Amino acid sequence: MPPAPRTSEPVNAPLRPRVPRRALHGVLLLDKPVGLSSNDALQKAKRLMRAEKAGHTGTLDLLASGLLPLCFGAATKFSQASLDADKRYTATLRLGQTRAGGDLEGEVLRERPVAVDLAAIQTACARFTGPIAQVPPMHSALKKDGKALYEYARAGIEVERTPRQVTIHAIDILAWTPEQHTLVLDVRCSKGTYIRTLAEDIGEALGCGAHLSALRRTASGGLALADAVTLERLAEMTEPERDACLRRPDSLLSDRPEVRLPAPEAARFLQGLRRRTALADADAVRVYGPEPAAFLGSAHITAGELIADRLLSPPEVQALLQS
Repeated sequence: MPPAPRTSEPVNAPLRPRVPRRALHGVLLLDKPVGLSSNDALQKAKRLMRAEKAGHTGTLDLLASGLLPLCFGAATKFSQASLDADKRYTATLRLGQTRAGGDLEGEVLRERPVAVDLAAIQTACARFTGPIAQVPPMHSALKKDGKALYEYARAGIEVERTPRQVTIHAIDILAWTPEQHTLVLDVRCSKGTYIRTLAEDIGEALGCGAHLSALRRTASGGLALADAVTLERLAEMTEPERDACLRRPDSLLSDRPEVRLPAPEAARFLQGLRRRTALADADAVRVYGPEPAAFLGSAHITAGELIADRLLSPPEVQALLQS
């Protein structure tokens, strides 16, 4: 008879009780640490919140830290708004050293002398402000022929990538330390911007090369890192304290105009029916019932009609009114 397989726990060890989940609706602003994937951070927060349904609004690399908005329950319907929002980062560049993958984790490919001053750095940053075309890095999750680019990169294969249009709204210099060849930038940009590519491009414009040594997301749309909570702090809280950290689902749409409907019109809107309105055309609005907190969903206005895009269910509306 073969020996019994080894187990990490005694055979008669009691099973761990399952943590009961609950319907939870809202947005948690998480300060993700370095070294943890966005999905791992989401799962840890989901367990702490005992939430039935959750999702994040845009991946941060293992190297990156900072703002990661997490959506629970009804808020997941509006996560795309955060994905599409402008972003803000504090990016730390190491000049004079080019690395595989464009960041601190890659092997050093080339070392060059750094002979630049603040004026040259300002000129280089200005070159990449405004609408620009970026070639996605090979170490990214963008897919080609059904495979992520980083899978090709790990196999030592470089594939052709189509440049993507992004917009860099502003680049401000926060610190320049010539002795360590370290440059810290405040970058405000559109969705889809690759900061490691921006770091490499600025390094090449300066003639010395560069890689991204640290990255911290400080804002996403109207949401700010200053309002975020760490996983460690979340674990120390009581459940009521954790619940108090949740923002309402419509916080993801705070930059959109507000439309308020009387009770009969609100009920019809929740059924997905188009409503007549005297309001001007708008690509995106947030819609409420007569009660101040009665968020109903997102919509757009075309030719005098309010047309629903994403709707809450009546039970979700009631749950938010009672929270």
